[in-house]
Amino acid sequence: MKLVIQVVDNAKVEVEKQITGQIGKGFLVLVGVGQNDTKSDAELLAKKLVGLRIFEDSGGKTNLSLSDIEGEILSVSQFTLYADCSHGRRPSFIYAGAPEMANELYEYFNSVLESLYPKPVQKGVFGADMKVSLVNNGPFTILLDSEELKK
Repeated sequence: MKLVIQVVDNAKVEVEKQITGQIGKGFLVLVGVGQNDTKSDAELLAKKLVGLRIFEDSGGKTNLSLSDIEGEILSVSQFTLYADCSHGRRPSFIYAGAPEMANELYEYFNSVLESLYPKPVQKGVFGADMKVSLVNNGPFTILLDSEELKK
């Protein structure tokens, strides 16, 4: 699994002009599921995400976690994180998880987040044409890949 984590002042996702998820300060998390990903990948990334200390403290150092600032999480599925652009100019998505499996792992990832963090996870709609708006703070963006974390 792959995550793109953006520190935001606020973010929202809309499907067919209806807001499906909206947060204030916290993390906008783009979630990609690969064809070989498992529940253990989802658990590993969820635990890592909630423990990240990437918010500034009063001294300007990235010392605070999501719970320290009482932040929120907006989780949005994004299969394009598995784009393979190594050949030609059109990306291939052969490494992305099949839709049914990917949706199951995306939902499992969100449920693990909710078991680890006291605030409800706001979400996009898997497979939908989503419009994501955000105010990126910093900008501060982190990439997490479960394969890299397992090394």
